[in-house]
Amino acid sequence: MDQFINLVQLRTAKVVNAEDIPGKDKLYKLTLEVGNETRTLVAGVKLWYAKEDLIGKTIPILANLEPKKLGGVLSQGMILAALDDEGKFSLLVAERAVKSSAEVR
Repeated sequence: MDQFINLVQLRTAKVVNAEDIPGKDKLYKLTLEVGNETRTLVAGVKLWYAKEDLIGKTIPILANLEPKKLGGVLSQGMILAALDDEGKFSLLVAERAVKSSAEVR
C-alpha cells in the first residue's frame, strides 16, 4: 500500500466552473481550485451531472498525471468517481468542509 501511495498524488480540489466542450456530448471542461493553483480537467461526467451541480463540490483528483489533451482541451489530472455494474455513477465528494489541495489518504 505504501508503494501505491508513493506513486500517486491524490488531492482535494474545489470545482469553480464547469463548461461544455463543443462537439463532445460526454465531456465537461472543469476549472478547479487546488490550493493556490487553478487547474483545468476534462471529465466525462456530462451524462450524470448538470454543470451547475458540480460547481462548489470538493472532489478528489489524481494530481500528478502527465497533462493530456482530451476533446481538444489540456487536462491536468483526473477526477475520482465510482461506477457500479448497473451503470450507476457517483462522484466521490468530501463529506465535510476540507480545504482544496488537502492530501487524500
